[in-house]
Amino acid sequence: MAVWELFIIAVGLSMDAFAVSVCKGLAMKKMCWKNGWLAGAYFGGFQMLMPVAGYLLGTGFQDKITSIDHWIAFILLGAIGANMIRESFSGEEEADCSFDVKTMLLLAVATSIDALAVGVTFAFLKVEIVTAILLIGATTFVLSVAGVRVGNVFGSRYKAKAELAGGIILILMGTKILLEHLSVI
Repeated sequence: MAVWELFIIAVGLSMDAFAVSVCKGLAMKKMCWKNGWLAGAYFGGFQMLMPVAGYLLGTGFQDKITSIDHWIAFILLGAIGANMIRESFSGEEEADCSFDVKTMLLLAVATSIDALAVGVTFAFLKVEIVTAILLIGATTFVLSVAGVRVGNVFGSRYKAKAELAGGIILILMGTKILLEHLSVI
């Protein structure tokens, strides 16, 4: 597989992490680059680890992984999105812009489930896994940091509406993943 093809796959896998990073940036009152780098590290790191795990699982578990990945992503993103929507209506002064370990781990897992299945595919295609995961990780890192910044520029003006939008985005993203895998769209 050519590097440009791996890059296209990397960008595609990074889009969920980018969208979630935008949502995290929406909730931040003031841009904190440390949080941007943290989002990049979590999302980029998991986007690197999941294809390796999928690659190691190989063909024996492909059907089991792909049969439930969409449900896991749907449930995690839906729950996180619903919580963001609830908080947007709570009347609190500040939106939840938490970058704590529990929150970030859940988001990182939810946005990298598809990368697990891609890793299985890489095993079938005999892709050079080191090159692939480095490209996927770096692309996701850069897009996640940029997403936090983009979200913060937008969110600093709109606060509660921004968190509501972020919650809706997460729920729609989870629904889209579910519907794609159920072959509805």
